[in-house]
Amino acid sequence: MFLLDKFSPADVHELAETFETQSPTEMLRWAWENFGERAAIGTSFQGAGLVILDLAVSAGFKFPVFTLDTGLLFPETVELARRLEDFFGIAIERIEPEQNVTEQAAEHGDALWQKSPDLCCTLRKVLPLQSKLSTLDLWITGLRRQQSETRQRTEPLELYLFDALREKSLLKLNPLVNWTKEAVWEHLRARKIPYNPLTDRGYRSIGCQPCTRPSGVDDNERAGRWTGFDKAECGIHTFLGANI
Repeated sequence: MFLLDKFSPADVHELAETFETQSPTEMLRWAWENFGERAAIGTSFQGAGLVILDLAVSAGFKFPVFTLDTGLLFPETVELARRLEDFFGIAIERIEPEQNVTEQAAEHGDALWQKSPDLCCTLRKVLPLQSKLSTLDLWITGLRRQQSETRQRTEPLELYLFDALREKSLLKLNPLVNWTKEAVWEHLRARKIPYNPLTDRGYRSIGCQPCTRPSGVDDNERAGRWTGFDKAECGIHTFLGANI
């Protein structure tokens, strides 16, 4: 595990404690100075991810940016990616699954997301992400503690093991871990950053079209995902990967 030669779990814990009192830009500066383009921003274009893009671009940190294109995204999400490329003057890499939706259906049956959403997420998100992470030393995310119960223990910096044998690792930086949704949207509006219009229709967390619905203002931010299933995460932050 190459990063363990440089950052022990104790080192990561110490840095995470330091980052608790630092600004997101300070954390991003640390990432840029230590890893450069071996660090990348992964985003699904939720509000926090857009703030991170804005902070990085504004500070001159030229992190690569990628998104998981599952082939099941809302048209509004696909269009937003194009708008953000123009707005920020960046290129966003689309990471795609090995099989397209038709090929997956031929092997696993139609609408796998209705029968086995965990398997669908693994095929369309987790495995493509693992392939991308194998090329990086640090992954920058928009995770926030306020989003859901499953994210309340998120640290600003985590050591992430991401293969089944726990033999590959990288650092995961979560610069907005302490931000509220109100702070996120205040920043987006002040900076006039394009955002997904589905948000204004009650979609508070936007993933794949078949597995996302509007939710109430009193629900947690991810309540509109995987309705009818005991499932709160797609797996990219929990499945196979493990924070230590």
